[in-house]
Amino acid sequence: MTTPGAVLADSTGVPLVDAAVVWSIAGAAVAAAVVLIWRGVRGMRRVIARVDTFADDWAGVPSRPGVPERPGVMVRLDRIEEHIEGVQHELRPNSGQSLRDAVDRVERTLAADTDTDTP
Repeated sequence: MTTPGAVLADSTGVPLVDAAVVWSIAGAAVAAAVVLIWRGVRGMRRVIARVDTFADDWAGVPSRPGVPERPGVMVRLDRIEEHIEGVQHELRPNSGQSLRDAVDRVERTLAADTDTDTP
């Protein structure tokens, strides 16, 4: 392994050139560190932006000038459940006004008409 003293011992003999080489290496090391840090920060910003978007979608976003409100997941699930309850109300016999009750009435009427028409 080479020690720093040994590297300096293999110098060019021109102190200005030696100093320029050392400063160039140091500058390249600092630039590489800055690039690595920047890439890490940029990656973290992307992850944070995605998490923020997910949180907005989950919780919903209130309306603001020119942009309508976006309801959150739980509000949308409540609306879906209400819609399903309405559909289920129509598919089960109940108060006589549902779609199922109407189909049953038509079926009974048709069955009664076909029974009387049979010779």
